[in-house]
Amino acid sequence: MEVFCKFTLSINKKSKFMGLFSFFKKSGEKTIDNSADNVANANKLMGKIQDYGFDVTDLDVEVESDVIKVWGVAADQATREKVLLALGNTQGIASVDDRMTTAVPEPEAKFHTVQSGESLSLIAKKYYGNPMKYTVIFEANKPLLTNPDKIYPGQSLRIPELD
Repeated sequence: MEVFCKFTLSINKKSKFMGLFSFFKKSGEKTIDNSADNVANANKLMGKIQDYGFDVTDLDVEVESDVIKVWGVAADQATREKVLLALGNTQGIASVDDRMTTAVPEPEAKFHTVQSGESLSLIAKKYYGNPMKYTVIFEANKPLLTNPDKIYPGQSLRIPELD
């Protein structure tokens, strides 16, 4: 089930805003503290992005209740999408307002929200017609995924086009 709401606005030939992405607020990694102020939570989330080692310049994150706004220039589309997923797959976050751009324009991946009982091989069969292509999905979601058997309901994943 694809749950992201995507609004795309062309800005220039090199970059596009992707828009607002919705996530399951009650699932994901517990990174932020709902009792902490928004600035402290934004700093924690920026640290999380930096810990993953994503190639993003001028990264800025703002938290307003259960909404994250993110700015910066990602090296490529895959990095941009991984940043959005890292932020959105956070417990307590309902949506991510993507205000990022990319240095190199590339096609956007599809997104999939994991349902109970699904595995990467079932998801690969749905999108690619071949369950053995689960490795494509696993690789496309590294470092957010560290084991192909460890996905959870409500988690959002990148589903890239096959080459």
